[in-house]
Amino acid sequence: MRYRWVILAAGTLAQASFSALSVGLPAMAPALRSNYDLSLGKTGVVLGAVGIGMLFTLLPWGFLADRISEQLVIALGLALAAASLVLAGWTTSYAPLVLALFAAGAFGASVNAASGRAVMGWFPVTQRGLALGVRQTAIPIGGAAAAAGLPWLADAGGTKLAFVVLGGSCFLGAVVALAFIRTPPAPGADLANITGPMRDLRMWILGLGAGLYLTSQIAITGFLVLFLHVHRGVSAHRAALLLAGINVLSIGARIVSGRWSDHVHTRLRPIRQIGVALTAATAIVAVATDAPLALLIPALVVAGCLSMAWNGLAIAAAAETASGGRVGAAIGLQQTLLGILVAGVPPLFAVVAGSSWRLAFALAALGPAIGAAALAWVPEPSRLRVQTRGTSAIPPAAR
Repeated sequence: MRYRWVILAAGTLAQASFSALSVGLPAMAPALRSNYDLSLGKTGVVLGAVGIGMLFTLLPWGFLADRISEQLVIALGLALAAASLVLAGWTTSYAPLVLALFAAGAFGASVNAASGRAVMGWFPVTQRGLALGVRQTAIPIGGAAAAAGLPWLADAGGTKLAFVVLGGSCFLGAVVALAFIRTPPAPGADLANITGPMRDLRMWILGLGAGLYLTSQIAITGFLVLFLHVHRGVSAHRAALLLAGINVLSIGARIVSGRWSDHVHTRLRPIRQIGVALTAATAIVAVATDAPLALLIPALVVAGCLSMAWNGLAIAAAAETASGGRVGAAIGLQQTLLGILVAGVPPLFAVVAGSSWRLAFALAALGPAIGAAALAWVPEPSRLRVQTRGTSAIPPAAR
């Protein structure tokens, strides 16, 4: 059915509207430090506030998506996130800012749990890797747009204008979801066993193993602007443009990795191989911390792209491992486990980086190494078994 491409486009745009905040906020780090008089440690907390908010609601949003509809879940969550971001623009001190960003993350998490579920329900198994790879490009798309625009918005109208624009982005995502997201043409979930993924050890290992990759992703993409500006003397605008470039290149990385997994009929092997490469790339960044920029910048670009290449594969693996149509719960659980890292890593990384950027990057490199080893214990999900709404192939006539 051709409408699945409309679903993919709508889900991607909705996710990108929130990712401009969740991924792009670090581009505002210098402005936030200046406007709110923040220490490096407090800046880490501010950058982690969105992730902390998401941590508490990803699983409930997933349950809700299984029970009602992806359309309503995404639209409601993004609309409330938009309101929270507008409120953030009017804050004048550290604590209210953290609370507003926490609320924005808690509400905006709806799109993380539900948009992947919508895409899974409309695409057959043989196209899911590509489809979810495309959907996951929303994150670097939103991040690239935010990295390119937020520093200029903060210069032109302060952080207030930047937060209002981010709120408008989320509101646009809510409108798109309400207008175009539809229920997939397949049976509904088994609501009697909707919490099943929480009792499946494979889901926990998959979520935690993939989550450890985030130590590198957060270190590279979350702190690149601060690192280059504070430690290497690069202007905040130029550092933000580099972050935008990494996000743009990561769009291709996610599509390629998704198509690769469809071609080799496996999700987990590509994830593990990406993890090994990411470990090496992040370690090189640690070694090159004080190297000439001509050597450091390419290392950051390679590590940044690898750090964002695996996400769609992890979601596909989680959704295909779940049974009984419990994809919302499965994705919600996985995203919650990832959210633990998203919430906890920025403050810890900031504390270590305060004394040694090299040590901070070196420790970040350990995450994907441990994660890849853990994923070796997860069996590859069957690509033919899942046949229900939210995980199913579309009926043959609709393909």
